[in-house]
Amino acid sequence: MFHMLVVDDDKNIRQLMRAVLEAENYTVFTASNGEEALEILDAHHIDLVIIDIMMPRMDGYEFTKTLRSVQNDLPILMVTAKQLPADRKQGFLAGTDDFMTKPVDEEEMILRIKALLRRAKIASERKIVIGDVTLDYDSLCVTRGDDMQELPQKEFLLLYKLLSYPGKIFTRIQLMDEIWGTDSGTGWETITVHISRLRKRFDGWPEFEIESVRGLGYKAVKHNDKA
Repeated sequence: MFHMLVVDDDKNIRQLMRAVLEAENYTVFTASNGEEALEILDAHHIDLVIIDIMMPRMDGYEFTKTLRSVQNDLPILMVTAKQLPADRKQGFLAGTDDFMTKPVDEEEMILRIKALLRRAKIASERKIVIGDVTLDYDSLCVTRGDDMQELPQKEFLLLYKLLSYPGKIFTRIQLMDEIWGTDSGTGWETITVHISRLRKRFDGWPEFEIESVRGLGYKAVKHNDKA
Protein backbone atom coordinates (compact mmCIF):
# COMPACT_ATOMS: atom_id res chain seq x y z
CA MET A 1 0.00 0.00 0.00
CA PHE A 2 1.47 3.36 -1.04
CA HIS A 3 1.19 6.37 1.25
CA MET A 4 0.50 9.77 -0.34
CA LEU A 5 0.86 13.22 1.23
CA VAL A 6 -1.31 16.00 -0.24
CA VAL A 7 -0.16 19.52 0.69
CA ASP A 8 -2.48 22.41 -0.19
CA ASP A 9 -3.89 25.37 1.76
CA ASP A 10 -7.29 24.91 0.09
CA LYS A 11 -9.38 22.49 2.17
CA ASN A 12 -11.65 21.63 -0.77
CA ILE A 13 -8.70 20.64 -2.94
CA ARG A 14 -7.29 18.49 -0.14
CA GLN A 15 -10.62 16.69 0.18
CA LEU A 16 -10.92 16.21 -3.58
CA MET A 17 -7.36 14.86 -3.87
CA ARG A 18 -7.97 12.51 -0.95
CA ALA A 19 -11.10 11.12 -2.62
CA VAL A 20 -9.35 10.62 -5.97
CA LEU A 21 -6.33 8.92 -4.40
CA GLU A 22 -8.30 6.73 -1.99
CA ALA A 23 -10.33 5.50 -4.97
CA GLU A 24 -6.99 4.13 -6.26
CA ASN A 25 -6.43 2.40 -2.88
CA TYR A 26 -3.71 4.79 -1.71
CA THR A 27 -3.43 5.79 1.93
CA VAL A 28 -3.65 9.60 2.10
CA PHE A 29 -2.28 12.15 4.56
CA THR A 30 -2.94 15.88 4.17
CA ALA A 31 -1.28 19.12 5.25
CA SER A 32 -2.11 22.80 4.68
CA ASN A 33 1.48 24.03 4.24
CA GLY A 34 5.08 22.89 3.97
CA GLU A 35 5.78 23.05 7.70
CA GLU A 36 2.88 20.72 8.48
CA ALA A 37 4.05 18.45 5.69
CA LEU A 38 7.54 18.16 7.22
CA GLU A 39 5.98 17.20 10.55
CA ILE A 40 3.99 14.43 8.85
CA LEU A 41 7.14 13.18 7.12
CA ASP A 42 8.83 12.93 10.51
CA ALA A 43 5.99 10.81 11.89
CA HIS A 44 4.93 8.64 8.93
CA HIS A 45 6.35 6.77 5.97
CA ILE A 46 5.38 8.62 2.78
CA ASP A 47 5.96 7.33 -0.75
CA LEU A 48 5.04 10.46 -2.74
CA VAL A 49 4.11 14.10 -2.12
CA ILE A 50 1.58 16.12 -4.14
CA ILE A 51 2.11 19.77 -3.28
CA ASP A 52 0.79 23.22 -4.17
CA ILE A 53 3.22 26.13 -4.60
CA MET A 54 1.53 29.17 -3.05
CA MET A 55 0.92 28.43 0.65
CA PRO A 56 1.48 30.30 3.93
CA ARG A 57 4.44 29.65 6.27
CA MET A 58 6.30 27.40 3.82
CA ASP A 59 5.47 27.21 0.11
CA GLY A 60 6.02 24.33 -2.28
CA TYR A 61 9.36 25.60 -3.57
CA GLU A 62 10.82 25.95 -0.08
CA PHE A 63 9.48 22.56 0.99
CA THR A 64 11.07 20.88 -2.01
CA LYS A 65 14.39 22.65 -1.53
CA THR A 66 14.39 21.63 2.14
CA LEU A 67 14.00 17.94 1.28
CA ARG A 68 16.59 18.02 -1.49
CA SER A 69 19.10 19.85 0.72
CA VAL A 70 19.28 16.78 2.96
CA GLN A 71 19.45 14.34 0.01
CA ASN A 72 15.84 13.20 0.44
CA ASP A 73 14.79 11.92 -3.00
CA LEU A 74 11.11 11.41 -2.17
CA PRO A 75 9.06 11.80 -5.40
CA ILE A 76 7.34 15.20 -5.54
CA LEU A 77 4.54 16.23 -7.91
CA MET A 78 3.77 19.95 -7.93
CA VAL A 79 0.13 20.74 -8.72
CA THR A 80 -0.51 24.48 -8.97
CA ALA A 81 -2.47 27.26 -10.64
CA LYS A 82 0.80 28.91 -11.68
CA GLN A 83 1.15 28.26 -15.41
CA LEU A 84 4.09 30.32 -16.67
CA PRO A 85 7.18 28.51 -18.01
CA ALA A 86 9.21 30.37 -15.39
CA ASP A 87 7.11 28.75 -12.65
CA ARG A 88 7.76 25.28 -14.05
CA LYS A 89 11.45 26.06 -14.37
CA GLN A 90 11.62 27.25 -10.77
CA GLY A 91 9.86 24.09 -9.65
CA PHE A 92 12.31 21.82 -11.42
CA LEU A 93 15.27 23.85 -10.17
CA ALA A 94 13.93 23.40 -6.64
CA GLY A 95 13.95 19.65 -7.23
CA THR A 96 10.42 18.61 -8.10
CA ASP A 97 10.00 15.47 -10.20
CA ASP A 98 6.90 16.50 -12.13
CA PHE A 99 4.59 19.50 -12.56
CA MET A 100 0.88 19.83 -13.33
CA THR A 101 -1.31 22.93 -13.56
CA LYS A 102 -4.79 23.33 -12.07
CA PRO A 103 -7.43 22.34 -12.82
CA VAL A 104 -5.85 18.91 -13.12
CA ASP A 105 -7.07 16.03 -15.20
CA GLU A 106 -7.58 13.39 -12.48
CA GLU A 107 -6.84 10.44 -14.76
CA GLU A 108 -3.63 12.05 -16.01
CA MET A 109 -2.57 12.81 -12.44
CA ILE A 110 -2.98 9.16 -11.44
CA LEU A 111 -0.92 8.08 -14.47
CA ARG A 112 1.83 10.54 -13.54
CA ILE A 113 1.81 9.31 -9.95
CA LYS A 114 2.17 5.70 -11.07
CA ALA A 115 5.06 6.67 -13.35
CA LEU A 116 6.83 8.51 -10.50
CA LEU A 117 6.38 5.56 -8.15
CA ARG A 118 7.73 3.18 -10.78
CA ARG A 119 10.83 5.34 -11.34
CA ALA A 120 11.37 5.67 -7.59
CA LYS A 121 11.29 1.88 -7.29
CA ILE A 122 13.79 1.57 -10.13
CA ALA A 123 16.07 4.12 -8.46
CA SER A 124 15.94 2.49 -5.02
CA GLU A 125 16.34 -1.10 -6.18
CA ARG A 126 18.72 -0.19 -9.03
CA LYS A 127 17.01 -2.80 -11.17
CA ILE A 128 14.53 -2.86 -14.03
CA VAL A 129 12.40 -5.97 -14.51
CA ILE A 130 10.56 -6.56 -17.79
CA GLY A 131 8.93 -9.96 -17.95
CA ASP A 132 11.79 -12.46 -17.73
CA VAL A 133 14.45 -9.78 -18.28
CA THR A 134 16.32 -8.06 -15.45
CA LEU A 135 18.70 -5.11 -15.81
CA ASP A 136 20.99 -4.89 -12.76
CA TYR A 137 22.61 -1.46 -12.45
CA ASP A 138 25.25 -2.57 -9.94
CA SER A 139 26.61 -5.42 -12.06
CA LEU A 140 25.94 -3.89 -15.51
CA CYS A 141 24.30 -7.21 -16.40
CA VAL A 142 21.16 -8.02 -18.36
CA THR A 143 19.73 -11.47 -17.68
CA ARG A 144 16.96 -13.50 -19.25
CA GLY A 145 16.60 -16.98 -17.77
CA ASP A 146 20.02 -18.63 -18.02
CA ASP A 147 21.28 -16.03 -20.50
CA MET A 148 23.33 -13.36 -18.75
CA GLN A 149 25.09 -10.61 -20.64
CA GLU A 150 27.54 -8.21 -19.00
CA LEU A 151 27.52 -5.00 -21.01
CA PRO A 152 30.18 -2.33 -21.44
CA GLN A 153 29.31 0.56 -19.12
CA LYS A 154 28.12 3.03 -21.77
CA GLU A 155 25.96 0.44 -23.52
CA PHE A 156 24.34 -0.56 -20.24
CA LEU A 157 23.71 3.03 -19.15
CA LEU A 158 22.17 3.83 -22.52
CA LEU A 159 19.81 0.85 -22.36
CA TYR A 160 18.99 1.50 -18.69
CA LYS A 161 18.13 5.12 -19.42
CA LEU A 162 15.80 4.25 -22.29
CA LEU A 163 14.04 1.45 -20.40
CA SER A 164 13.61 3.62 -17.30
CA TYR A 165 11.28 5.82 -19.38
CA PRO A 166 9.53 3.47 -21.83
CA GLY A 167 7.88 5.33 -24.67
CA LYS A 168 9.75 8.57 -23.97
CA ILE A 169 11.71 9.96 -26.92
CA PHE A 170 15.30 10.99 -26.23
CA THR A 171 17.33 13.01 -28.71
CA ARG A 172 20.90 12.01 -29.44
CA ILE A 173 22.09 15.20 -27.75
CA GLN A 174 20.12 14.38 -24.57
CA LEU A 175 21.62 10.89 -24.44
CA MET A 176 25.12 12.18 -25.12
CA ASP A 177 24.85 14.76 -22.32
CA GLU A 178 23.37 12.22 -19.90
CA ILE A 179 25.79 9.35 -20.47
CA TRP A 180 28.98 10.81 -21.95
CA GLY A 181 28.74 14.24 -20.31
CA THR A 182 28.32 17.74 -21.70
CA ASP A 183 32.08 18.21 -21.96
CA SER A 184 32.65 15.05 -23.95
CA GLY A 185 34.29 15.52 -27.31
CA THR A 186 32.56 12.42 -28.64
CA GLY A 187 30.28 12.98 -31.62
CA TRP A 188 26.59 12.06 -31.64
CA GLU A 189 27.43 9.29 -34.13
CA THR A 190 28.61 7.34 -31.09
CA ILE A 191 24.98 7.00 -30.02
CA THR A 192 24.11 5.45 -33.37
CA VAL A 193 26.91 2.92 -32.99
CA HIS A 194 25.89 1.97 -29.45
CA ILE A 195 22.21 1.66 -30.40
CA SER A 196 23.21 -0.64 -33.25
CA ARG A 197 25.24 -2.82 -30.87
CA LEU A 198 22.35 -3.05 -28.42
CA ARG A 199 19.90 -4.02 -31.13
CA LYS A 200 22.24 -6.74 -32.36
CA ARG A 201 22.96 -7.99 -28.84
CA PHE A 202 19.27 -8.31 -27.92
CA ASP A 203 17.89 -9.30 -31.30
CA GLY A 204 15.17 -11.88 -30.73
CA TRP A 205 14.41 -10.81 -27.17
CA PRO A 206 10.64 -10.18 -27.29
CA GLU A 207 10.40 -8.17 -24.05
CA PHE A 208 11.69 -4.88 -25.45
CA GLU A 209 13.10 -3.11 -28.46
CA ILE A 210 14.71 0.23 -29.26
CA GLU A 211 12.89 2.22 -31.92
CA SER A 212 14.22 5.08 -34.00
CA VAL A 213 11.97 8.13 -34.20
CA ARG A 214 12.73 9.83 -37.47
CA GLY A 215 14.18 13.32 -37.02
CA LEU A 216 14.02 13.11 -33.22
CA GLY A 217 15.98 10.26 -31.65
CA TYR A 218 15.21 6.96 -29.93
CA LYS A 219 12.74 5.40 -27.54
CA ALA A 220 12.44 2.02 -25.82
CA VAL A 221 9.25 0.00 -26.14
CA LYS A 222 8.34 -2.75 -23.66
CA HIS A 223 6.22 -5.62 -24.97
CA ASN A 224 5.88 -8.18 -22.19
CA ASP A 225 6.05 -6.54 -18.80
CA LYS A 226 4.84 -9.08 -16.26
CA ALA A 227 6.51 -7.35 -13.30
